[in-house]
Amino acid sequence: MTHRAITALLMASVLLLIAAAGCIATTEEKNEPVAPADEAYARGLAEYEAGNYRTAEERFTEAYELYTGAGDADKALTARNAIFRANRTYLEYLFDRSAAEAALRERVPGITDAAIAEWLDTRAQTIVSENETLYFYDVAMNYLYAHPEKMQELKARPLDFDYVGRYAWAEDRPNGTGPHVNPVCYAGVERLEIAHEALPSAGILKIWLPLPVETDAQRNVTVTNLSCPDYIVAGPFTTGEIGYVYSEIPAGAVNGDLVLTADIAFTSFEQIFEDIDPAKVGEYNTSDPEYLLYTRSERNIEITDAIREKAREIVGNETNPHLQAQMIYYHIIETYPYSLVPHVSLDAREPKVAESTHMFETDHGDCGTQSMLFAAFCRSLGIPARAIGGYQMLLAETPSPHFWAEYYLPGYGWVPNDLTVAEAADWVAIPEEKRTAFKDYYAANLDPARLVIQKNVDAPMDPPLPDDTITIRLVRQVPAVVSDTADYDIELFCADHFGISLEAVD
Repeated sequence: MTHRAITALLMASVLLLIAAAGCIATTEEKNEPVAPADEAYARGLAEYEAGNYRTAEERFTEAYELYTGAGDADKALTARNAIFRANRTYLEYLFDRSAAEAALRERVPGITDAAIAEWLDTRAQTIVSENETLYFYDVAMNYLYAHPEKMQELKARPLDFDYVGRYAWAEDRPNGTGPHVNPVCYAGVERLEIAHEALPSAGILKIWLPLPVETDAQRNVTVTNLSCPDYIVAGPFTTGEIGYVYSEIPAGAVNGDLVLTADIAFTSFEQIFEDIDPAKVGEYNTSDPEYLLYTRSERNIEITDAIREKAREIVGNETNPHLQAQMIYYHIIETYPYSLVPHVSLDAREPKVAESTHMFETDHGDCGTQSMLFAAFCRSLGIPARAIGGYQMLLAETPSPHFWAEYYLPGYGWVPNDLTVAEAADWVAIPEEKRTAFKDYYAANLDPARLVIQKNVDAPMDPPLPDDTITIRLVRQVPAVVSDTADYDIELFCADHFGISLEAVD
């Protein structure tokens, strides 16, 4: 049964009970009045369904407090999760109209009233709550991404492109032959720290800590010195679709701050596929399980009729999968300017909107969304494709969360590209021939300054994330943290208290 149907039935039941409570009974049987907590929760569902997310959060909070006061732990947990969902739905939309206008004027000196109106009315990412249009907090920076000439003028994203382009512009690659060359060994530490006062007083903390995973281009993965080994339930896993270790830690067993660390090391290879011969691309085995996995719709890589139609328009009469994928790559970087995206809202909001669909319909996409739309276009044409998640050490030595893409060619394997890094060449003033060479490199090659955690967005884990909890499901660049006893959104808190330090070592 759909969420809409469940809400409608629940509200109908509540209204019938309320009506019955005010009627004169015609039989000896009496209807029980609706409990105030149940009524508050039902009204929260109705407000959420109506798109009144802030009001829904208030009603769910009221229900949570009433259930807690009555000692109904199960219903209190359901209401608490509903609070988190409602809050996450609108959390990233910080600005009303006047605040969005002010942000644009502050960030983009000299912007005209007409330009502001055009951006806010037709291009900005928005959500409507209580009939008020709210604007995504990075509305001004996204305007600059969409106007690269202004971005360059203001030097809004200063980058040392001699450093950024060190692989794309390299004149030789002496360390090995393609497709995997130029190995770089990395070693470092992952660290999650939760202050003692932020820990719940009881219950179990369920934590899925991300780890490096073995791939064709990321090898010799080691994970050592894991904290709290007595509480590890599953893993560490460094093979398969995603790397992680799963722990269940009793809050009462923690003395002081909870600190989880893992020493990690791996070898990352540059990937060079620039000499692909389209005529030598083999035929797909369309019954292979991996082919079926990476050509179907998923939670955030969605194949729709509109996606199929657009992909066909992009490739025209071309039938070779490599050339089709290349055409999709250039179409995306030339059509969709990079922009930051409200991932938390997209992940929590009901009804669910796939990240690829959000970008296709709004023209807004960051590294993850661009990679997912690329994969959706490819999959709609029968080309296996996926969005790879982890970190990059390309723009700076410090690891930064990142996504890129891969598509599969029989006879060659998984061919990488990085749409976002390619588009970064438009953010700065560099010679046009170097800009073109940079984009061409990232069409079918990849630097070794990478840490891979998951081979695809929404990669499943075992044990899986509980269906009834509110947690970020699409990526594992930060830990997934579930607690039935925390009275605040502990996972969002932990995302800000997790980090990875890495160094290239000999």
